[in-house]
Amino acid sequence: MTALMTSQLRFAPALGEWVAQHLAQGQPPAALVDAMRERQVAPAAAQAIVDAFVRARERGEPFPVDTVEVGTVVPGARLAEGPAVQTHDRRIRVAMRTGAPLLAVLQDVLDGAECEALIALARPRLKPSTLVDPVSGRDVASGLRGSLGMFFRPAETPLIAQIDRRLAELMGLPVSHGEGLQLLHYPVGAGSAPHFDFLQPSNDANRASIARSGQRISTLVCYLNDVADGGETDFPERGWQVTPQRGNAVVFEYDGADERSLHASRPVRAGEKWVATKWMRERPFISL
Repeated sequence: MTALMTSQLRFAPALGEWVAQHLAQGQPPAALVDAMRERQVAPAAAQAIVDAFVRARERGEPFPVDTVEVGTVVPGARLAEGPAVQTHDRRIRVAMRTGAPLLAVLQDVLDGAECEALIALARPRLKPSTLVDPVSGRDVASGLRGSLGMFFRPAETPLIAQIDRRLAELMGLPVSHGEGLQLLHYPVGAGSAPHFDFLQPSNDANRASIARSGQRISTLVCYLNDVADGGETDFPERGWQVTPQRGNAVVFEYDGADERSLHASRPVRAGEKWVATKWMRERPFISL
């Protein structure tokens, strides 16, 4: 089963020089895509070329000269079949799975030392969590979520780079398609209301994000500690509740904004809950 089809897209070096020059001058990537479309460049090709230049700039890598790789996500479950998934550095067991769309529980995705290191790195950077307002697209504080959170930049440290790669391999997509790893801390009483992770194209911010990187298509939530009581990840449309256990994860897909991906974090009744979340996009992720 193929998750991603790739092909090589060639372009004139002069076009690449034009893109690099205008990015250096501060032109928004979306404006460059529009300008290329006006020059009769196919929309998908224009987006792929600009995406590649923006990605290279963010990573401090050389700009493409005359070729970029184009990836197209193929619908269908991307978690490998079988009782375990082999990543570049470990074999991860699949405890439970169901399909249409995929929902699975994975064991020992992170080891104890990695969980502790992530918590230690995140703790001094925590801020009150926000939700995206579907009308304005802005991040707003919400009484429905009493957690604290922060984001790591992709490959921010060697540890984050290793985890980013492992999670991408589990989710069956290139690491470039992943958003930055999010860490959340839920104290006693904190949880989240039922919500979807896919972006609602109901505001300019979400529409621009989808135009840059495509829609979110899958989520992996990894538990960084054992919770004394509560804190289950609840999927009300599926009849599943996943108990937090350190190092384990739940992964779920929602191609086409599938409403069966509705989920919530039940309130923590005793102790605390730490999770790391990875979202994957249809195309390489480009942040503002």
